[in-house]
Amino acid sequence: MTAIAVLGSTNMDLVAYVPKAPRLGETVTGRAFRTVPGGKGANQAVAAARLGAEVVMIGAVGADEFGVRLRAALTSAGVETAALRTVEGASGTAHITVDDEGANSIIVIPGANASVTGLEAGDDARIGAAGSLLLQLELPLSAVLAGALAARARGVRTILTPAPARPLPAELLAATDLLLPNEHEAAALTGRTDPRRAAEALLQDVPEVVITLGAAGVLHAVRGGEPLTVAAPVVQAVDTTAAGDTFAGALAVALGEGRPMPEALRWASAAAALSVRRRGAQDSMPTRAEADAFALTGPAHGSATARGDGRSGGTP
Repeated sequence: MTAIAVLGSTNMDLVAYVPKAPRLGETVTGRAFRTVPGGKGANQAVAAARLGAEVVMIGAVGADEFGVRLRAALTSAGVETAALRTVEGASGTAHITVDDEGANSIIVIPGANASVTGLEAGDDARIGAAGSLLLQLELPLSAVLAGALAARARGVRTILTPAPARPLPAELLAATDLLLPNEHEAAALTGRTDPRRAAEALLQDVPEVVITLGAAGVLHAVRGGEPLTVAAPVVQAVDTTAAGDTFAGALAVALGEGRPMPEALRWASAAAALSVRRRGAQDSMPTRAEADAFALTGPAHGSATARGDGRSGGTP
């Protein structure tokens, strides 16, 4: 069983379902409202745990009802929460609007997540015991950097999802093994809207990049190699919330199991495709059995433009 550490956010998602998302200054009538556990860190932790990894979550929740529910959801998914601290005040929240096309818009209020400014006693050891560390940007950058440096010092693969997109310090990029933006985040980081050109720019700072392209699949690029594009399974999207987090957790599991990158990308894409067919964030994430079955028998992937060498590149 592969071991994964996640240093990241936990939020309660407050989700409104609407026929069409409101424009600025517009009021619309929604069809439903739900409160469901989320947060990019917690989402990636749950995705990896459901897909068969041994996962430890490092972060914070508030001393409120949401904090109790957030911890319980992680524990129920099989995630170790000893390093998930409870702090005074409110837990983080994400206010999400989902339209009939399955697209979403999100406002995040950090809450307790803002208190995680670095590592605490025992966190170094938890990271060192893992094969991969998953990072995102919903915690203060000081904590993200501390986690990346701890992982680098211990030979642990660091996978960074740069969301919400913001300028990244050189020290953080230097400690990142695999950068995992979506196409919009890649464009925001580089100023290049073409994913291949964005990947070329990102490879100046990190050794390996995977850019998720939504329904168009994923692009993998590594220094000194030809880019690889893998198409996504064709499915009817109901809710795209946490699809990227599902992909990140699944990719970490696949790489931790030693799968070649093309196979890892296809399997992670299958897991993400399953998640968009269901509503919610963590509620939508597949189990290992579901992902394995769908990868074998689900809607076929489109053609892949392969390098032909099957290398994953980067730091194993």
